[in-house]
Amino acid sequence: MHKPVDAAQVFAITRPHPNLLWQYLILSLLSLVAFPMLAVVLYFRFHTLRFRFDEEGVSVSYGILFRREAFLTYARIQDIHLRRNIVERWLGLGTVEVETAAGSGAGAESIPGLREFELVRDFLYERMRGGATGKTPAGTVAHGTTASEVSSVESLKVLAEIRDALKDARAAVKERRP
Repeated sequence: MHKPVDAAQVFAITRPHPNLLWQYLILSLLSLVAFPMLAVVLYFRFHTLRFRFDEEGVSVSYGILFRREAFLTYARIQDIHLRRNIVERWLGLGTVEVETAAGSGAGAESIPGLREFELVRDFLYERMRGGATGKTPAGTVAHGTTASEVSSVESLKVLAEIRDALKDARAAVKERRP
């Protein structure tokens, strides 16, 4: 059985791991000519990067001249991905990418530089399921049925309706043919 994630551990994460600065420096070195400028930009991004996980959602902010702040509520989260390139794996880091139901087409929000990337991913999945159904964070619904089981049953009902509609359409097309 799936063990619930300790929310206190995730709530305590407010900054990226110091190895993220090393990752940024390695990426800057790989840019060769743009190294000085890219290194400075990424240095300030690292030092201003902040996370805040709370009961409502997750907040990510960074920047000095151009400040970027994003707040994602758990109910709006659509999908969660882990990204680990070779440098991140070598440094023991991971990036959690969160896709939301935003209409602006802004794409995924990244939470980079995490050592606890799997813990954060599992925490976000728990909250996403609970937030989407309005139930408890563990995703339980009445009578011990999980939210994912309810959505599976609903999906099967919709698929059966589509199948029946396609059968009716096929029969109507066959009747009209000579």
